[in-house]
Amino acid sequence: MKEGRILIVDDEASNRSLVRRVLEPLGYAVAEAADGEAALAAVAKGIPDLVLLDIQMPRMDGYAALRQLKEDPKTRLVPVVMLTSLDQFPDKLRAVEIGADDYLLKPFHVAELCARVKSLISLKRYTDELEHASKVLHSIALVVEQRDAYTGGHCMRVGVRATRVGIALGLGGEDLKTLRLGGAFHDLGKIGIPDAILRKPGKLSPEEFEAMKAHAAKGADLVQPMRALAAALPLIRHHHERLDGSGYPDRLTAREIPATVRILSVADIYDALATKRPYKDPLPHEVCMKILREEAGKGWWDRDVVEALAKVVEAELSGQPIEPAGG
Repeated sequence: MKEGRILIVDDEASNRSLVRRVLEPLGYAVAEAADGEAALAAVAKGIPDLVLLDIQMPRMDGYAALRQLKEDPKTRLVPVVMLTSLDQFPDKLRAVEIGADDYLLKPFHVAELCARVKSLISLKRYTDELEHASKVLHSIALVVEQRDAYTGGHCMRVGVRATRVGIALGLGGEDLKTLRLGGAFHDLGKIGIPDAILRKPGKLSPEEFEAMKAHAAKGADLVQPMRALAAALPLIRHHHERLDGSGYPDRLTAREIPATVRILSVADIYDALATKRPYKDPLPHEVCMKILREEAGKGWWDRDVVEALAKVVEAELSGQPIEPAGG
């Protein structure tokens, strides 16, 4: 079995040949490309585990190729080492700002090249394992959701609507990604809740409600080991917290609850009110907002989030685009 797939990108055939002679005896499968365009074409046919990328090349230089690799969701996690003779600080800084994972000068030391290649490919495999595990968990979350015919699509709706509220409030890209992840996984812990409780057509008993409440902590425990989902962990554990400290599982108060959690909580409650459940019929938008505003008045929810959600849902109902705060 090969140690990993490496793409060498350099307009000098002798340089490519030298790197190949170093890496192939170590068990790496090596492919070559003479410029940035050829590199992107090669990657389109098969994503490598590592790219060794020269900067000064015809047609498309290394900076342009690096930018496209890092902007593409399919390849942004592929490690890229700039292997170049450019040793000025501005050259290195530009590469790092675009997304280079390492920078190695020509002529390179063989031992250093081999060590960096081995380290980055190990990291890539670890990242791949985490990504695979997160996809498995996402599938599990969907299965959990489908156990209750009344809540099918709930997690997706909450994630999408929370993201739109985040846009309306002017949140940045990482927070929006976290909101989408939080929506997808926030009810994962219900995998440990018996069907008799999840599907009960009437009001839950105090004992059943305590069992249901455990899903927030259970879901957080499931994703705790996964760095790929670290940003979503607070949303999974705390989406039932309230600003006045009356929520669960940790009775957090306003200063302890971040904006992303506040948004997801309101989006989650709105969807529960607006959709049919075993114990209730769906409520009209106006009634949902009346309830949320009353609860915000009790100190449960963030008023700004509630009003942003109202605008988002009204825009959805009228087919209008979501405008960011101040837009």
